[in-house]
Amino acid sequence: MKIAQEYASSIDLEKNTEYAVKGITKICKKIGPRKPGSPEELRAQQWMERDMKNYCDKTTIEEFTLHRQGFMGFIPFTVACGVISVFVNWFKSPIAAFILCVLAFIPLLFEFLMYKQFDDFLFPKQTSHNMVATRSPKGEVKQRIVMVAHSDSQFEWKLNYLMGGLQAKLFVEIPAVVGLVIQTIFALVCLIVGKGGAAMEIEKLKWFFILFFVVSCVFIPFEIAFLFFQSWNKSVPGASDNLSGCFTGMAAIKALDEAGVRFENTEVVMVCSGSEEAGLRGAKAFAKAHEEELKAIPTAVIALDTFRDLEDMAVYDRDLSGTVQHDWGVKYLLKNAAANCGFDLKFESIYIGGSDAAAFTQRKIPASALAAMNPDPPRYYHTRLDTPENLRPECITAGIEIMCEALCMYDKEGLPKKD
Repeated sequence: MKIAQEYASSIDLEKNTEYAVKGITKICKKIGPRKPGSPEELRAQQWMERDMKNYCDKTTIEEFTLHRQGFMGFIPFTVACGVISVFVNWFKSPIAAFILCVLAFIPLLFEFLMYKQFDDFLFPKQTSHNMVATRSPKGEVKQRIVMVAHSDSQFEWKLNYLMGGLQAKLFVEIPAVVGLVIQTIFALVCLIVGKGGAAMEIEKLKWFFILFFVVSCVFIPFEIAFLFFQSWNKSVPGASDNLSGCFTGMAAIKALDEAGVRFENTEVVMVCSGSEEAGLRGAKAFAKAHEEELKAIPTAVIALDTFRDLEDMAVYDRDLSGTVQHDWGVKYLLKNAAANCGFDLKFESIYIGGSDAAAFTQRKIPASALAAMNPDPPRYYHTRLDTPENLRPECITAGIEIMCEALCMYDKEGLPKKD
């Protein structure tokens, strides 16, 4: 028997799925796209806060600053460095070409793959917010579980919309990166040989360098196409990514409240974070501001992100482009809760990108993530197709059920322990 049924047998999943779908639709229709650090992002959080006031004992909206274009704003710089390096190398300056290639990789590595706030200071500042709702236990707070889901929506990834996510990855994104790698190797080889383009005067090396130059040029169109990867002003509806995550967590709290469940010593917190699409900025700000209290008592953090593709629902073991590994106990809490609800979830890794859970794991606060999205990615991902009409309510139902179970399991047993 599910542990949640020991607490309450009257959890109404259908009613709370309807609540979630209606809430997502309302925000998409009445407020619209919510770019990071925008007034629309804040308005959506204020609507969510009004809902949570009915089921939580304390709500607040916390502000923080960010530079939203820092996360992807390096793209023109990286593309320019890569393309120019090819011709600089050809005209006998391999040192300059190699330096250009290294400069191209630095923001790509630190900003896009590792989510460091590396070049943020170069871009305008905005104010973003986190909505925090807290449901107190009956007695003393002895442990805490935090659900976090982002309320902002991404600037449209135009290539995903025009080509489909998998096709954009295979025919533009990967070739563009491969091209930059080849151009870097070209510059390094010329540097090692010693004379760059002049080395082509050596008959044995002439055709080798010509071939390398031609191959480097072949990849230039892919790099230039990467300039059109993302819109710089138009954001998307973000119904599945990630209002579905916000309302899955909110609906779980609502369901437990309506079933008369209030834990004895477990505090439940819902964070609707801002500016996740700008590099997890909201989760990072929350984790930093509350680090001391999050570590003062046993705390588990669960990121909820995109409940759309039920067949791809998974617990995320590794995050932030595979560079961080989530807590063993939190990931098994989710896996065991899902099993109790009839779902055999696999552990997956986010190989490119990250979830809000990574911001907590980096600060050594136990965390993991639950999501249900085709990793190809699908064509709706970060495009205008991510609308309420594209929702799959059955996936949201599964998310609510699993989270109700996980909350009750955590209250009764804490985090699972390794044998």
